[in-house]
Amino acid sequence: MSTRTVAEPDSPGEKTFFGYPRWFATLFLTDMWERFSFYGMQALLALYAASPRSEGGLGLDTGTAGALFGIYMAVAFVLPLPGGWLGDRVLGAQRATLWGAVVIALGHYCLMVPFDAVSYLGLLLVAAGTGLLKPNMAAVLGRFYGPGEDARRESAFSIFYMSVQVSALIAPLVTGFLGERVHWHAGFGAAAFGMTAGVLQYVLGRRRFGELGRLPEAPAPPHLVRSLRRRAVVVAAVAGSLLTVDVMAGWFTIEHVLAVVGLTVIVVPILYFRSVLRQKGLTAADLTRLRAYRWLFAASALFWMCFAQSGAVFSFFAERYTDRDLLGMIIPASWFQSLSPLFILALAPGAAWLWLRAGDRLDVPRKYALGLAAMGASLTVMAVASANSPPVSPLWLVLAFFLLACGEVVLGPVGLSASAQIAPERAAGRMMGLFWLSAALGAALGAQFARLWPIVPGPAFFGFLLVPAFLAAVCLVVGGDRLRRSLTS
Repeated sequence: MSTRTVAEPDSPGEKTFFGYPRWFATLFLTDMWERFSFYGMQALLALYAASPRSEGGLGLDTGTAGALFGIYMAVAFVLPLPGGWLGDRVLGAQRATLWGAVVIALGHYCLMVPFDAVSYLGLLLVAAGTGLLKPNMAAVLGRFYGPGEDARRESAFSIFYMSVQVSALIAPLVTGFLGERVHWHAGFGAAAFGMTAGVLQYVLGRRRFGELGRLPEAPAPPHLVRSLRRRAVVVAAVAGSLLTVDVMAGWFTIEHVLAVVGLTVIVVPILYFRSVLRQKGLTAADLTRLRAYRWLFAASALFWMCFAQSGAVFSFFAERYTDRDLLGMIIPASWFQSLSPLFILALAPGAAWLWLRAGDRLDVPRKYALGLAAMGASLTVMAVASANSPPVSPLWLVLAFFLLACGEVVLGPVGLSASAQIAPERAAGRMMGLFWLSAALGAALGAQFARLWPIVPGPAFFGFLLVPAFLAAVCLVVGGDRLRRSLTS
């Protein structure tokens, strides 16, 4: 591994960023702008897709628009796996981060163009760029800390996590106002501006990284790169040919693409999990833990399947069934997306304190149960709100997002920690990828479920989700002791 070439934060005369070196400022601000663009676009996506063409939208029905949102999120969760591989084996983390940022910016600029095909291309570019940037930026940050610096590394990542929530809080307020009050593409323009600022921030500050992450950590043999390139070209050619035939025959609809991509995203996590179970060198204890982890994997996928509705169905509910009049001003529906990060920022310190106080009395299965129960409670609130005559009070959505944030604060960090804890030797990275693949699987399933929103009454729609969430929570409590023993064997 390359040696560190930047000054320590306490070096005499060294300018610092809140006590951290200047290289940290470059990464922090790049990540902040990238998350601003990501969450700003995400807050508009479902509403834009379901908006009539006469109002500048894609003109999709709400079910298809919800499915588009879910599939996009699922793809964004899957692509960091190949993106991380490219950074480790081909490009180097520095270049992979830069190319990822540039591709994201291009995607947002495409979303500014009022043509359907260009908008879909923009979504693909944003997802692909995110897959390159996110794992490799984290890799650059992690490599600045060596052995024995775990506390400092964790502190740096904690600050990054807070920056994500701050961006997620502010972005919908900016892009939502522009998108819903001015024009959809003006909102996407704000996201493009944010990502452009991130690219410039990274380019100007990249020199502070020295040699860290400049070259691949484990360069792939040239023959392997050529082989993968040929396979990628073949896959792209086949996909392009099928799409061309579909269009020329007059059969094409966006639902065809969503169905193929959705099926792929559902299959990939399952195959990946099987590959983890079959890797060489696993001990009997490793296999026991991994097989037990399947229950956490399934519970996590269920949680994210329900969570996927918050970005699409919750937005439709806010737009069409909620009283948004505040002192004569109609609140943009997308502004409700800022509630979840606001509550997470408020709840995260309390959750950390609770885990320390509870200690071993509150193990991983029971924490998962708490997260799923909070999700079930959020969906229960939405089911009751849906049973009322519209427009309903916005406090229903406020309470639903609060409970949603409670679930995410519990299950998200605990899931990541549990994945790292049970990882076999030399497989920590694959286990972390497996956790995010459970989110991809959940988002893909949630996308298909969102198709029911226009045809199923609201109470039934949310009821179909809340029942399995509560049942899974009960199962995790009842079988918690046995599962904990298997996970810690």
